[in-house]
Amino acid sequence: MRNTGIILALLAALALSACVTINIYFPAAAAEKAADKIIDEVWQIKKGEQKPADQAPAAQPSESK
Repeated sequence: MRNTGIILALLAALALSACVTINIYFPAAAAEKAADKIIDEVWQIKKGEQKPADQAPAAQPSESK
């Protein structure tokens, strides 16, 4: 019975230690700057994808066998 009590106490301690939350706080200005950078990068990618779509596709030579 004593071993069971020790095991239960260890399991309870393990369960409590597993429920730890770590909060990391970022400065608002830095987070906003990072968000603006990501948005700018996404818009640049979208603009880059639209340019080839505006042009007519080039004819590719077909291989005959």
